[in-house]
Amino acid sequence: MIRHYTNLGYKPDRNDLIARFYVEPARGATLKSACESIAGESSIGTWTDLTTMSSEIPRRLAPSVFRINKNTDEIKIAYPQDLFEAGSIPQLMSSIAGNIFGMKAVKNLRLQDVEFPGIMVNSFKGPKFGIPGIRKILKIRNRPLVGTIVKPKVGLNEKEHARVAYESWVGGLDLVKDDENLTSMRFNKFEKRVLETLRLRDRAEKETGERKLYVANVTAETEEMLRRAEFIRDNGGRAAMIDILSAGWSALQTLRNHDPGLILHAHRAGHAAVDRNPKHGISMLVIAKVARLIGVDQLHTGTADIGKMSQDDDIIALENALMDRWYRIKPSFPIASGGLHPGMTPRVVEKMGKDLILQYGGGCHGHPDGTRAGAMAIRQSLEATIDGALLEEYAQKHKELRRALDKWGIV
Repeated sequence: MIRHYTNLGYKPDRNDLIARFYVEPARGATLKSACESIAGESSIGTWTDLTTMSSEIPRRLAPSVFRINKNTDEIKIAYPQDLFEAGSIPQLMSSIAGNIFGMKAVKNLRLQDVEFPGIMVNSFKGPKFGIPGIRKILKIRNRPLVGTIVKPKVGLNEKEHARVAYESWVGGLDLVKDDENLTSMRFNKFEKRVLETLRLRDRAEKETGERKLYVANVTAETEEMLRRAEFIRDNGGRAAMIDILSAGWSALQTLRNHDPGLILHAHRAGHAAVDRNPKHGISMLVIAKVARLIGVDQLHTGTADIGKMSQDDDIIALENALMDRWYRIKPSFPIASGGLHPGMTPRVVEKMGKDLILQYGGGCHGHPDGTRAGAMAIRQSLEATIDGALLEEYAQKHKELRRALDKWGIV
């Protein structure tokens, strides 16, 4: 007979994986029947009785729907650890975030959160450096990091790109990165760009006395991605960026397990395709947890709805997912990026705290006096924020910040 999975009296075992879903049943289905379909399809069930189903299989492997909240249409399902392959995100996501989204029993379904048991967490590497390691490399202890994305996203040649990076660093920024769609183009080849940009990074470090990061985008077919990461390392680079959803969980895990010795910067390009609908898909919270589990050192999380991108996520929950104590897994830096300018700095820091990377693209290179002045204005806005000074007052003695505020204002 078909197994019934709802057991509201069940108390999860410490080795259970717990998934929280928003469920909107299809017409003709009830919340309870939809729960049964979700639990079965994500584990051992199918649409009919099976002659191949022994009594032993459900006893060992059946999940339990142990909470149904009819007010919020949210449910929690506890899955036995043995349903999952240790160290495999693809298999995990095929189970709890696979076929279930296409079932007729649900009109909408969203995976809101996942709680991983310790035995599963410890089967992954997690970040190599994390927040403490990055702070040690850059010798920055108690303030947010500030960075930029070279703009325009694509179009500059290798020398032009490197020069923009140099102007950003000498203006006071800690980090410069490629954008998500700049890889190795006909007009800007990866190897030449990396060599040119690292050469000017070294120059900027000598001139400023500060450590600087260049984050080159290695997103590509997996073997090419690994080759690019090794090229960065072999030429003195410290970091690489990967578009984690475009490349895929397996590619990210391969890069981390290959361990090129680089800080891994995760861009979330494409995330809104799966997380923007509040009733269907997979939340950014789940994406963040999975990325940290695999091993990203820093991850784009948005700007608390202050910048240009939509932000429906609970930014505090996202930060907690990246920084809370999680067995032996190091904390990852959240990255605020997307439409930021110096007039936004105090609000973003107030909302997101000091363990944060602030990235300004147009808010740096759109400064009326150019990239270096834009970088100086950003650093000045951070200094004012740390000192507890009002931006308007600080700008009276810092012309770069004043010019930025005249253009963009204070948010």
